[in-house]
Amino acid sequence: MKRSIILFAFAALTFGVSACNNSSKTATKETAKPKGKYYCTMHPEITSDKPGTCSKCGMDLVERDMTGK
Repeated sequence: MKRSIILFAFAALTFGVSACNNSSKTATKETAKPKGKYYCTMHPEITSDKPGTCSKCGMDLVERDMTGK
């Protein structure tokens, strides 16, 4: 019985810590500003100030929505 309580407490603590760490990572990503006006939909890290193609996959770069939602 005592062992079960200790295991449950450890699992709850682990889950609580991991939940806190994940939420702070997503908040950082949401506040990051986009670099270029055009980007690849498959590789968002590939950006450009003018239309063109992705250097990784060759897809056309699409215009980023800059309305500031």
